Amino acid sequence: MASLEAEEESWPEFRGPRGNGTTLNAGLPLRWGVGTNSASVKWETAIHGRAWSSPVIWGKQLWVTTATEDGHELFAVCLGKDTGEITSDLKLFDVAKPQYCIPFNTYASPTPAVEEGRLYATFGAAGTACIDTQTGKVLWTRRDLECNHYRGAGSSLIIYDNFVFLNFDGSDRQYVVALDKRTGATVWRKDRSIDFDDLGPDGKPFSEGDLRKAFATCQVALLEGQATLLSQGSKALYAYEPSAGAELWRVEDRSSYSGSTRPVTGHGLVFVPSGFPSGEVLAIRPGQAGEHLDAKTNGPLTLQLRVVWKAKQHAPKKPSLIFMDDLLYAIEDNGIATCWDALTGEVVWTEHIGGHFSASPLAAPGRIYLFSEEGKTTVLAQGRQFSKLAESDLGDGFMSSPAVSGKALFLRSRTRLYRIEQ
Repeated sequence: MASLEAEEESWPEFRGPRGNGTTLNAGLPLRWGVGTNSASVKWETAIHGRAWSSPVIWGKQLWVTTATEDGHELFAVCLGKDTGEITSDLKLFDVAKPQYCIPFNTYASPTPAVEEGRLYATFGAAGTACIDTQTGKVLWTRRDLECNHYRGAGSSLIIYDNFVFLNFDGSDRQYVVALDKRTGATVWRKDRSIDFDDLGPDGKPFSEGDLRKAFATCQVALLEGQATLLSQGSKALYAYEPSAGAELWRVEDRSSYSGSTRPVTGHGLVFVPSGFPSGEVLAIRPGQAGEHLDAKTNGPLTLQLRVVWKAKQHAPKKPSLIFMDDLLYAIEDNGIATCWDALTGEVVWTEHIGGHFSASPLAAPGRIYLFSEEGKTTVLAQGRQFSKLAESDLGDGFMSSPAVSGKALFLRSRTRLYRIEQ
């Protein structure tokens, strides 16, 4: 985890240095475009191909991945953070027979991760690579991690200690894997332990295994003094011991599938939306090793593992949550913003923002930023009183989540990258 400096310059992975969509940096632009006190677009750069991966930043470099629309060619692109100039455009993989990808998704939706001297980029089963960020040399690749994503890949990778963690939840295989970040070798691999209970008379899963897939991103959190890898698959959230992969506990929600967010934590609880088609937000008290429960029934009272509260209304499917102070914030895919009391689940406020949302929100001091598929950014005040601070329009819509460096916002629209600063 990054140190809590006065101003953070790096945004190393999906949802930033803590993986929870928060920045400590004050002074980010409130609004942009035409008008008094509006911030300006310092640069904008077109990115070839089609991709929903989010930007990551280390030092003076900003990296994104992209792909041809047909998925035959997969790239990592580096820009100068200060200028927007493309300094490297590296084709990492040629794919002779790409898997099917639904039109809503892309062949480069997972976000890469970056650290000093190294970029780690994944495109799901199509390939994962480690790149020297100074020379552009490919240091290692993995193309043997099999998974039928069925609708395209979506899970981003994360770095922790000497590991790279990735979820592979497809229609045919479902597992989480830890790679040695130095070599790419598998350190451990753990198959999902849930019994999907979905086999038909022919012995095959219903809907070709469509309800077994997921698109979520791992999170490492310190829970009760123990480093814990939180990993959401289809129909369950799992907790693993990071160094060896032992499953610690599991919370099942069999009415949900295609979990797509990155869990957040606070006050000793884990918060996660359970997924499609009409999931709920779960607030989970971590359990002891070997415990598992059904979120619907909550299991016997003898378990330490508990669903403390759950919220059915306005649970997001694709955008991740924001935890700040004692409050939990969400933007539902259909444009409903909600704030809950994080300890009790009481609805503090809920308001219609409008638009459609895939990008995860951003929390900066005193503010919550929301980025719509239509290209509108809405800024709300943090707190128990709903207050809309600003709205701005830009570009051709946001499917990617934002990045922050210093006092600048870096936004990726469907076709371009922007640096916005006061």
